[in-house]
Amino acid sequence: MSQTVFWMRKSLRDMTREEWESLCDGCARCCLHKLEDEDSGDVYYTDVHCRYLQQPDCRCSNYEDRQKKVPHCVWLTPDQAESFFWLPDTCAYRLLAEGKPLPEWHPLLTGDPDSVHHAGISLSGKGYPDDQVPEEEWEDHIIWKA
Repeated sequence: MSQTVFWMRKSLRDMTREEWESLCDGCARCCLHKLEDEDSGDVYYTDVHCRYLQQPDCRCSNYEDRQKKVPHCVWLTPDQAESFFWLPDTCAYRLLAEGKPLPEWHPLLTGDPDSVHHAGISLSGKGYPDDQVPEEEWEDHIIWKA
């Protein structure tokens, strides 16, 4: 008898830290800077990413201490699941919070940590570091609405 995978049998709140972290597909889309329309509350993604995003592997160069260098960097927790609407619609955290399955290219399903890159979902080789684009120009870099 095969055992159901942890993300199908556990709630986000019941996952261990290791399980929670493994949900991240490594796309780095959460590292893109977002702009919020103050009137509508709509969130827009830009193609400007955090300066600490390493290319082409889409990893944070300062992951454990990232909030010390970037105070507004969001550290996702299960307690925030209701507010994950702003995450990309391919994000495992958002998908599971909405009761949806992981995409077929997700590394937990493929066993390949690079499957997110092969699927063209990640920021690998894409975007601009925020220290190269003045903040007043970010609006010109909007690529999609959350």
